[in-house]
Amino acid sequence: MTVRTVAIQSPGDMGSGVGRELIARGFRAVTCLAGRSERSHALARAAGLELVESLDTLVDAADILLSILPPAAAESFADEAAAALRRTGARPAFADCNAISPATALRVAARFEGTGTTVIDAGIIGNAPGKSALPTRFYCSGPDTAALEALDGPNLSVRRLGGDLGRASAMKMVYAATTKGAFTLNTAALIAARTYGLSDPFHAELEESRPAAFADMNRRVPRLPLDAERWVGEMHEISETFAAAGLPADFHRGAAAVFELLARTPIASETRETVDTSRTLDDALAIFAATLGSPADDEGGPTDE
Repeated sequence: MTVRTVAIQSPGDMGSGVGRELIARGFRAVTCLAGRSERSHALARAAGLELVESLDTLVDAADILLSILPPAAAESFADEAAAALRRTGARPAFADCNAISPATALRVAARFEGTGTTVIDAGIIGNAPGKSALPTRFYCSGPDTAALEALDGPNLSVRRLGGDLGRASAMKMVYAATTKGAFTLNTAALIAARTYGLSDPFHAELEESRPAAFADMNRRVPRLPLDAERWVGEMHEISETFAAAGLPADFHRGAAAVFELLARTPIASETRETVDTSRTLDDALAIFAATLGSPADDEGGPTDE
């Protein structure tokens, strides 16, 4: 299938990075920023995406539309996109690339019944193109994934998982369960250690016995609030995925609660462009604990008088 124009909704960190990569490879990348934040406008401009005025114009211009949004917005945007297809008669392929459960992916696909468009289930793993030595991986599934496979390249690897819608979303869910789920477990343990007055010996033990893991905590945990709000929904999608597989769903409901805590911290008002890069793990934990309301400022444990 020949794909020339790719619509990306919306150009956040991942979407703008995908757009920049595709433009560099000769594709035309377009987006509609009606109602979007100034940050989205800035990212789109920096990536070189072409702006159009309406969703109708967007779907009419595109050969494929990539939905790259917070999970909570996946179904509502599918409704909007399907309505635009019906109004315009346009038939771009629609690739839902959001972090959603297989059940949600099937509900998204159902929105497009009768439109004549091809729906592709996709799950993105990795950083935005160019931000890692590894390519950004787009796992995909569905009866016809050719439009998304046409975007395959050195920094954006498209990997087909078969003909069943939902398989790619399941792949994203089980992967994120081990990464973002682990981030929240680490964060909860670090906050608990601080609450019990054990930060110094706990950090020393981690540095001695698990140096690579502790280095990763130092790098990642202070920045988790930047994405916490949009990752809450992803944890609930993972819970739904686990429950459908007959597994306990409470692991990632707990992870969602940790992200809800982090989303209430002052750090959550920062962005990846404005984050205080000098903030240490200890600095971040003090802020997390204060938001939790634990008596952690003096490192006194909850059993202290």
